[in-house]
Order: sequence, then C-alpha cells, then structure tokens
Amino acid sequence: MPLPTTLAAAVPTDVEVLGVPVAKGPDGPELFGQGSGIDVDDLVARRFDGKVGETVTVAGSGAATVMAVGVGDASEVGPDVLRRAAAALVRAAWKRGSAATTLLDATPPGVDRLAAARAVVEGAGLASYRFTRYKSDPEPCRLERLVLVTGDDDDSVVAAAVERSQAVVGAVCLARDLVNEPAGSLSPTELADRAAEVAQRVGLGVEVIDEAGAEALGLGGLLGVARGSDQPPRLIKLTYDPPDAERTVALVGKGITFDSGGLSIKTADGMMTMKTDMSGGAAVIAAMSALPALDVPVKVIGFVPATENMPGGRAIKPGDVLTTRNGTTVEVLNTDAEGRLVLGDALAWGIETYKPAAVVDLATLTGACIVALGPKIAGLMGNDDELVEQVRSAAERAGEPAWPLPLPKDYRKQIDSDVADLKNIGGRNAGALTAGLFLQEFVGSVPWVHLDIAGPSRSDDDDGAAVKGATGAGVRTLLELLAGDAGFSPSGGGNTTQS
Repeated sequence: MPLPTTLAAAVPTDVEVLGVPVAKGPDGPELFGQGSGIDVDDLVARRFDGKVGETVTVAGSGAATVMAVGVGDASEVGPDVLRRAAAALVRAAWKRGSAATTLLDATPPGVDRLAAARAVVEGAGLASYRFTRYKSDPEPCRLERLVLVTGDDDDSVVAAAVERSQAVVGAVCLARDLVNEPAGSLSPTELADRAAEVAQRVGLGVEVIDEAGAEALGLGGLLGVARGSDQPPRLIKLTYDPPDAERTVALVGKGITFDSGGLSIKTADGMMTMKTDMSGGAAVIAAMSALPALDVPVKVIGFVPATENMPGGRAIKPGDVLTTRNGTTVEVLNTDAEGRLVLGDALAWGIETYKPAAVVDLATLTGACIVALGPKIAGLMGNDDELVEQVRSAAERAGEPAWPLPLPKDYRKQIDSDVADLKNIGGRNAGALTAGLFLQEFVGSVPWVHLDIAGPSRSDDDDGAAVKGATGAGVRTLLELLAGDAGFSPSGGGNTTQS
C-alpha cells in the first residue's frame, strides 16, 4: 500500500515531523529552502555536513520535530538525490504518525518540478515498504501520511504527478510482494492465480495456459525445464488494450518460481535467494497492473512463462535436446541455464501470434552480468539502437540505471551445437552476452531489448528507495518507458550497429 501523500502550500500545523533539506557546502552545512528555524551552528556542532540521505533531529520553531535531511551539493540536486533524501526522512520518522517535507519547495530552478515531485513520492513510498506476512511481531512503517510542502496554493499539475507516482509505487510494491513470497507458497499455479486476481482488479485481460496448452503450442523449452518439478508450468498472458491504440508492445518476464539449477544443481548458498528468480515475471505483472491508472496509449501484452527448475527423476539431463516454439532445437548442456529456454518460447510465441511493434524482456538471467556491472546496474542488450536508447533513457529517468552491452556477431558461434541448432551455454567468458545472443534467436527482426536484472533485483540492505530483499527492479523503467513524459514511440527501425 503506497504511503498516502498530499500537497500543502505551507507546513501544516498538525504534522509530527518536518523534514528540511540541508545542502553540503564548502564550509559546512547550508540551509536549502525553508529552514524552519534550524541553527546551522548546531548542525556543525553535531558534525552534520549535509551528505545525501544524512538525517539528524534538530531544534526548530513550531510544534513539529524538525529533521535536517542531507541533499549533498546544492548544484547536484536532482531526482535521484531527492528520492534518496525522501527515503531517509521516512526511515528517520518510521514510528511517527505524520510527516511533512520542504524537499519539493526547495527544488532548485534547474530541476524539473514534476520529476522532483515524482522522485520524492517514490523515495518515501518505497522506503516505507516492508514484507511482514510471516512475522509474528511485525514492525511495519507507522508513518500514516506524508505532506509535500510546495509553497504554491494551486499546484494541480504537481498533484497529478503525485497521483501517478502513487500508482508506480503501488506497482513496485506488488512486485516486491511477489518476489519476497517463499517459493513453497508461490508455485507457478499460484503466481498465475495472483496475476489473474490483479487483472480482474484493474481491468486487464488474462489468459493462463496450462501444461496441456503448452504442449499444444509446442513450448518445448518451458516444458523441458518443468519436467523435474511436481508443480505444473503455466504461461501467463495479460492484456491491456485501450481504445484507439495503434501499436502493440510486448513485455516478457522470466518466471522461474524456484531455481535449484536442475540436475546441474546449485550450491546450498547459491539456492538461498532463488525464490527471486521470477523477478522479471513479477516486474511484468506489476507494471501491467499500473497501465490503466497511467492511461498508457499503446496496447501492451505481458507474457510470464512460469515454472520451477528442479532435479526430479524426470528432469532434463545435460545433453538432452529440446525443440522450442519456433522450431529451434537446443542442446541443454547446463540445466541451470534454464531462463533463456522459457523466455525463448514466450518470445517466439508472443511475436509470432501478436506481432508487436517492440518487445522488452526482463530476467534475472546471468551471474555474469553481476560480475560485469555489480549489484545495482542492469545489463541492457538489443537488436535495435533506437529502442535500446529509449529503454536506457527511461531507466535513467526512473532511477534504475542500465548499461548497454553489445551483442557481438563474432560471439554467436559460442552457442553453436554439434548436435542441435543451438546449445544453451557459451564459453566461460561473456556469459551475459552469449545469453543475450541466445534470446536474439527467438525475436527475428522485431525491435527487441533484453534487461538482465540479476544484480538489481534484490538488495542486501536498505539503500535509498531500495529495502532489504526484493527491490521490484524494472517496474519503474517499464512504466517510465510506456507512460513517461518523454513519449514512447514503439516504431523501431534503428538498425543495430553492433558487430
């Protein structure tokens, strides 16, 4: 549930906490906007210098408790800084009933006011999230409301931006809930049921394809991965179809509800976070849930191939060959490289059947991408330069950095098989790139982007808008792409220059 957020021209008299931005100056902290009686000398004495996200309770005028909130160098304040500052304020005011902040009122002239408002709402709302379903004595955020002080009596445009951001926060929290759910409680069938509930609640079309349906469609990759599990697979399809939509965009998310590695079994430590291997699927379901509220003008179809990857007696063995939806045969040399198998089927079927103008897939696909880019940056690959740049730009605006990686044609031979059309792993090097090259075999000439979110899909601690556990990575990027002010045109046509 997003943190209720309202606007006010001035600081309300009934709030319990007031967050005031303080910048980091060359000679110490500098008040940034309305100071509410803050004594800078007191900040200096307490060794507060205004680093981004730093907070301290200070003496101030009025009945509210005043908290100084660091925003770093005043010349570098932007949406990401405001997002982190708002998150810090919420954590500092965790047990209070209400809070207000002058972060928005203090926005510098060079910072877009609407982007600033969205960032504050996102930072506060996402920092207030906790997954407490299985806690006997939960300690959720007790902050009941947040007030953004604007200094303007009539700010209807900002109010609309706040409302839209609340929808985004709700979607990210939905993704976090799905990913944080234990795999024993979230089977492929249960994931499909929850997706159907979401669809019914917000007005999406939904179709769930069962095991028999997958066989009829020739989804050999999905069925092959599912063989080792007692839980049957599902292919979830969600449809958002607004009136007068002229183009269709497809979203595809990896939905491995638990990944043991199959017969190429992971270590015990390696399995500890594998309930999160459906983060891409969760991102697609969650993003789809917000499309009606955001009034997205294009038709969007979301596909989530969902299964467990288990080492049962019927599990696929290294060396087995699977025939996928588009007729491509794949020699499975490592059963732990299963995500690309289920994604290949969903990509091929979705593109063949619904002919989208553009496709974006998201997956916790490779550990190699974490090695290359670390835990906070997604890998970005695609066959269309224009679409790659649109997604990269959307990710940057959303505060979810993604770094473009190449799909070198010369590396394609690494996934040639001696006995089939492809093998599901390349060499030891460039694992993220050969995984992307594998997926490219299933998209044809349709403009396509792949986001490897293996790193940013979860966090080991509270950090800015992220909280420990699932982050909901990719949701904000998708919604910024489809509903952001930049205006997404899924026409493609930018030929890739990668070689």
